[in-house]
Amino acid sequence: MENKKLTQRMYFFVPYNISPIQQAIQAGHAALEYVRRFGLTPDLISFLDNDKTWIILNGGTTNSSLDGNDEPLGTLNLIHEDLWKAKIDHSIFHEPDLNNALTAVCFLADERVWDYETYLEFYDWLLEIKMTPNSKAEMDRKNPQIRRYTPEQHKEMFPEYYAQWVFEVLEGYKNEFLRNLIKGKKLAGAEPGIHSPSYGAKWNGYRFIK
Repeated sequence: MENKKLTQRMYFFVPYNISPIQQAIQAGHAALEYVRRFGLTPDLISFLDNDKTWIILNGGTTNSSLDGNDEPLGTLNLIHEDLWKAKIDHSIFHEPDLNNALTAVCFLADERVWDYETYLEFYDWLLEIKMTPNSKAEMDRKNPQIRRYTPEQHKEMFPEYYAQWVFEVLEGYKNEFLRNLIKGKKLAGAEPGIHSPSYGAKWNGYRFIK
């Protein structure tokens, strides 16, 4: 990929069971925590100067109790834990008026994570870049469901090509992790079936635009 300024978005996950206005407020708290934790980094300054778009996603439940495998019961808590394990810069907010429950997770993601038109999904890239027309037809004939496979299944089937896609298209496993994290997630406060917008999508709910 050529060296260029990458458009960024600030992503949030919030609980499903608080009001839409509270979801937005909790996201705001987490954004301030992000600034306090990381300061005005070059990426954050670029985001504040040029982009300013927020995407608030449904993070499901918040529950810090642990299951039998010492994993948090809340899906929002699991998202926070997964980001921490992946060493992704992120911030969180616990709401004092809700018994200090985790109510927001925040991180920055550039266009390599969410622009599926410029940065193709693995299987689309494999078909367009690595396969001849005859190979494409043969692949679809033998396994018509392959496009619906999970990233882990694609990675297992095509390990060398998958690694090449990660580094040539997404430019690293951090972006692969974030792409898989937000993929298919619903917008907070959205009607059922409305998912996180990809590149060029227009939605006036919690997509805050400068």
